[in-house]
Amino acid sequence: MEENIDLLLTISPIDGRYRNITEKISDYFSEYAFIKYRVKIEIDWLKFFLKLIQKEEKNIDILNDIINSFDIKEAKKVKQIEQKTNHDVKAIEYYIRKKLEENNLKEYCSFVHFACTSEDINNLAYGKMITDCVNNVLIKDMEKLIENVRIEAKKLASIPMLSHTHGQNATPTTCGKEFAIFVYRWESILNLIKNIKLKGKFSGAVGNFNAHSIAYPEIDWINIAKGFVESEGLEFNPLTTQIESHDIISILFSYIKAFNNITMDFNSDMWLYISKGYFKQKIVSGEVGSSVMPHKVNPINHENSMANIRIGNSILDSLNNNLQISRMQRDLSDSSMLRNIGVAFSHTIISINQSIKGFEKMEVNEDVLRCDLENAPEVLAEAIQTVLRKNGFDNAYEILKEFTRGKKTNLEDLREFIGNLEIPEDDKNILLNLTPENYTGLADKLCNFI
Repeated sequence: MEENIDLLLTISPIDGRYRNITEKISDYFSEYAFIKYRVKIEIDWLKFFLKLIQKEEKNIDILNDIINSFDIKEAKKVKQIEQKTNHDVKAIEYYIRKKLEENNLKEYCSFVHFACTSEDINNLAYGKMITDCVNNVLIKDMEKLIENVRIEAKKLASIPMLSHTHGQNATPTTCGKEFAIFVYRWESILNLIKNIKLKGKFSGAVGNFNAHSIAYPEIDWINIAKGFVESEGLEFNPLTTQIESHDIISILFSYIKAFNNITMDFNSDMWLYISKGYFKQKIVSGEVGSSVMPHKVNPINHENSMANIRIGNSILDSLNNNLQISRMQRDLSDSSMLRNIGVAFSHTIISINQSIKGFEKMEVNEDVLRCDLENAPEVLAEAIQTVLRKNGFDNAYEILKEFTRGKKTNLEDLREFIGNLEIPEDDKNILLNLTPENYTGLADKLCNFI
């Protein structure tokens, strides 16, 4: 069947409509990827254990070739075995045993999956899958979004814009400073994501090395397990049940959700700025904004991003609410839930890419910004009452409240009011030269923090 027909038959949009964005995640969270990662863990453990008991490395090239030559065709062989075993990890074990026999290494077969419970393999595979996807895909997309907004924040650092608090005209800011806020927020969370290290366990059926210590009582199994887990790039968790506790994974998911929430806030602001005309959307030839209203250019990418964040975060929430809970030494609920990590990551990556696309379509509309500022001279009341406070007016706020609140004030009225104030000439001249457009404080300098 042709690929485009396949895409039309998919149930989930992450595998169909948005395949061009999410296909890079298949290397980490597809069924094929999960099998491949577990095959590698099994072979890595076999090599590690054989070196431990034989004190030498033999047939390493053959074992490495089983990993390096593993592809979709080989994964399908594992799935065929699973149809008989009805157990995915046991199917991988039998697959590897067969590969060893084909390479005249039958003497190694009894040591495949030695002293392991399925979760010893699965938890390390998930730890590596998540780590690799975060480092190779998620962080890179996050950094691209941040960098795009950072560039614009620097470029627009001095472009004045009317603020809105509670939806009402408020003290002016600059476009760049408002963008810089998101850059700063994103980077704070991204640093947490970059520095987190997932844990792994490798201690048998209930986490006590029971079988290990019976078979080889002379081996320091705790340190051996620690060395193996660390060789896979994870931090060793010495105290577990049959499963790794998923506490650190849950923290990572909370960080990703926090990043998504910042992106949601960003999309919401961009949507509102576009609706107010502060930013125009670049026209793309051939695109249609509305099926019936030809004039429209809709902020669809920001809206799409928000929708995907809601879905992605709901899955991350569900994972966090359940992964840390496992009845006694083991139940299977975490296993089924972990298979949806790729779904949550996919929606997150779609949202980031849609935000990038929407932001790249935006361009500042200085005429509208200037017009709005000129029509809001009342926002200077903050500056005037603050200068009055400086000069000892204990009722400065009340004076300006009486003069401006609920009234349409123009700049001439304000200047007449300022001219009649009994304050030093230097202060009076500063206020007389003040306009909403030049009343932006240190907003442009704050952009230097990104």
